[in-house]
Amino acid sequence: MQQWGLSFIKKADFKRHVQETIQKYGEKLESFDLKRFNRNLVDPIKLIFDKTVYRSTWDEIISNEIFRQRDKSNNNSIGYFHQRIFQYIDHCSVPDNGHEGGWDVIYENPDGILLAPNCIVSKAYVEMKNKHNTMNSASAGKTMMKMQNQILKDDDCACLLVEAIAQRSQNIVWQTTVDGNKVGHRLIRRVSIDKFYELVTGQKDAFHQMCMVLPGVIQEVVDHTEGLAIPQDTVLEELKSIADSQRQTAEDLSIAMAVYMLGFGTYAGFS
Repeated sequence: MQQWGLSFIKKADFKRHVQETIQKYGEKLESFDLKRFNRNLVDPIKLIFDKTVYRSTWDEIISNEIFRQRDKSNNNSIGYFHQRIFQYIDHCSVPDNGHEGGWDVIYENPDGILLAPNCIVSKAYVEMKNKHNTMNSASAGKTMMKMQNQILKDDDCACLLVEAIAQRSQNIVWQTTVDGNKVGHRLIRRVSIDKFYELVTGQKDAFHQMCMVLPGVIQEVVDHTEGLAIPQDTVLEELKSIADSQRQTAEDLSIAMAVYMLGFGTYAGFS
């Protein structure tokens, strides 16, 4: 039996977490029909530009759009993975939504948390983001004020903005603009997720270790999950059916007309 490679999380816990993350995909695994495909009104002009400029087939361009729609909603599932894994790691807790100040993760270590030279605290409150560019200036300002208020209440803590996809590996003072002024504090820090894993596990490459075992565990969970949906998308077949009713001699133009009908079906000349 192959030895489990991670010392900071049990295999059973990690596998359970992967399974729960896959379950979060939920309806995103459901098949796309034409109604679901056009639920938020696709842009027919963009689809036709993309198909022609990228020299794609209709099958490729429709598949890409379905993937884009699924991917957009999957970000929440991946955010769940990044956040909730810490409930299984020593000294970390993951509060329920809206509880304990609304923090994503709270890390408490009585032996001290070394953030930087001569900068040690016993507790860290974490706001976690999937990507470094997901906050606009208003959101960043609001988050900074939340962190400032936390430090005013507890001078033995730090507040961390942890980014899964950061611009680089880093653990630095976070500075942002609030009411037109540049603000920052040595206990308010911007931390890439690899550095946060290092903080909570004491292992410099802990995040890398997790990434190395992740593909195999995902595959194992998928292979042993009964009833896991395999999408059978019917969008292109339905578009071709509509195209067959169009009075166009070229198949490509017939499908283009069917795509136009998705967004322009009530417009003059299309209806």
